[in-house]
Amino acid sequence: MTQEKMTLRLPEAIGKQLRAIAQAEGVPVEEVLRQGIENHIAANVRAKDFKERLAKRMEEDREVLEDLGIEG
Repeated sequence: MTQEKMTLRLPEAIGKQLRAIAQAEGVPVEEVLRQGIENHIAANVRAKDFKERLAKRMEEDREVLEDLGIEG
């Protein structure tokens, strides 16, 4: 599986809480973050208005590309 590396900055208190949760679960902090992100994505995909919000975003992007003279 190809992976994408990202940097995340958190307030110190959240970082401490995150490390404590990961240690209590016996998993790396990265795994807790991955699970949280996967849950967030799944919740958005299940949201009733997700397709509408995504379509709107795509239309806005298409308009910007057209304004720049880049047609896709």
